[in-house]
Amino acid sequence: MPGFELIGKEERDAVSEIFDRGGIMFRYGFDGPRQNIFKVTEFEAAFTKYLGCSHGHAVNTGTAAVRTALAALGVGPGDEVITQCFTFVATVEAIMEAGATPVLAEIDASLNMDPQDLEKLITPRTKAVIPVHMLGAAADMDRITQVAERHQIPVIEDSCQAPGTIYKGKKTGTIGKMGCFSFDFVKTMTCGEGGMVVTNDESLYRRAAEFADHGHVHDPKVPRGADPHLISGFNYRMTEIQAAVGLAQLAKLDGILTAQRRNKKDIVDGIKGLPDISFRALPDSAGDGGDTLVMTFPNKELAFKVGQSLIKDGVVTKILPDAMGWHFAGEWAHMLARTSSYAGRDLAACWPKSREILLSSVAVMIKIKMSDEDKAKIIAGIKKALS
Repeated sequence: MPGFELIGKEERDAVSEIFDRGGIMFRYGFDGPRQNIFKVTEFEAAFTKYLGCSHGHAVNTGTAAVRTALAALGVGPGDEVITQCFTFVATVEAIMEAGATPVLAEIDASLNMDPQDLEKLITPRTKAVIPVHMLGAAADMDRITQVAERHQIPVIEDSCQAPGTIYKGKKTGTIGKMGCFSFDFVKTMTCGEGGMVVTNDESLYRRAAEFADHGHVHDPKVPRGADPHLISGFNYRMTEIQAAVGLAQLAKLDGILTAQRRNKKDIVDGIKGLPDISFRALPDSAGDGGDTLVMTFPNKELAFKVGQSLIKDGVVTKILPDAMGWHFAGEWAHMLARTSSYAGRDLAACWPKSREILLSSVAVMIKIKMSDEDKAKIIAGIKKALS
């Protein structure tokens, strides 16, 4: 974590090919000068094949992927969408941009959506459920999908932080009705910026592709300038350059995951058995992407002490504790005060279980390129902080 650690000749050559063969950076049209180079289409096909699903539409950000999935499902004003209170702010931004009302569930010990709290929050207005696979680890998709199916509500997986993560034999993003991915510069694989929405439902795929391109229907029999105006949309298009980088990064993804999992295991082996430390509960530990080590402590005071000690010693933490304000809804008065579900409420008191879990946890970034000395430094830093 992240894929930019491995940017090199492969990405440069992939981009150079575009300029060597016409220099067309727009994904549609220009059939003659582009010399049959359609990198975005190629990237969509390669990524969906990797995931094992039928359809994918590339967009310019992970936020756009979530917004596009909501549009494909017809989510709009008057609807409620349930997601979790621990996620990057973009998940809720996309819901609000759709005109829907965000309803936020507590997390459990996995740091992902608590299925029990999910069921309590469902109303007749609930139009979608968005579990988020935070910090590279899958949510409890069996229980979440059971709840959603019981109420006939579609599930959109926010897998922006978990490309390649596996849940009981399936890649995250392919379990729900739709899945969303991010390829920004700090993600496991990167296009610089970029995202993708995937599905096995062809009608949802077509609506997503139209919405993300101003409503264009992409009928090869109809010129682009003459196709009908069936829906409105936005410009969420991915460029050919982004896709070229994405293809090079995708070829490295399994190696990235293998390295992260190995490095994480080495660090865990070095600190197992230490007093007052436990590890994040994972619904499928074998499928964990491995980019983050989450340690949980008996109380928030000890967690704060450990986090500060690690930061002082130069150990890179990740979100917890240093960027919690961007990832916990209890800090988002600037947005949630405008919603009917949270206006006028004390956000600090809305998710007490989640707040306690998060404040009692410290997350350490697991990099792809880690020497034995790097891992030893992290192990020593944790031992020092606890001593």
